[in-house]
Amino acid sequence: MVDTLGDSLDRALEGAFTRPAPKSAQAQMKYLVKQLKGTKAAAQALGISQRTVERYVAGKLKRPRQELRGRLEREVKKRWQPQVRAKARKKAASTGGLVVSTRARFGFTAAPGTTDDARTRDITQALPPRWADRLFTAREQGASEQQMQRIAAEGLAEMYFRANNTRANGLGVEFTDVERIDIEL
Repeated sequence: MVDTLGDSLDRALEGAFTRPAPKSAQAQMKYLVKQLKGTKAAAQALGISQRTVERYVAGKLKRPRQELRGRLEREVKKRWQPQVRAKARKKAASTGGLVVSTRARFGFTAAPGTTDDARTRDITQALPPRWADRLFTAREQGASEQQMQRIAAEGLAEMYFRANNTRANGLGVEFTDVERIDIEL
């Protein structure tokens, strides 16, 4: 399965955590119940019964099935250390920027007579803070994967292909067939 840009942004923020997230199902469930202020809300977030949540909290159930384990881990990580996550996001969006490393197909639209054949490229490029801010803002506002890829393509076009807009003016870049994408803060 190909990683999404949104997952990569989340993983980059998780790299800023100062403490590890809870590991056991019981600890994760207790944390989620505390964050959501009750077993009923935790059950709704996970798509299971309230009684099942209570059993995990009490330690009567210990090993969730794989599907539930994945949902539980995602829900906990989504809420883990929100202040640390916000600080890392703010730093990337104001001073640090981010580094995008991808293997994808890039095609171009440019002046007549130039090549626009798409080909797969491996690119690792630092993007300035304004692009980090655009990506994080789009993620928070629920942008689709295609919308986020368009933002990343604009950033890569400006910084990699047009060398911070010092050459190849008017070059449009298409970013498709993403094989992998990783983001670091």
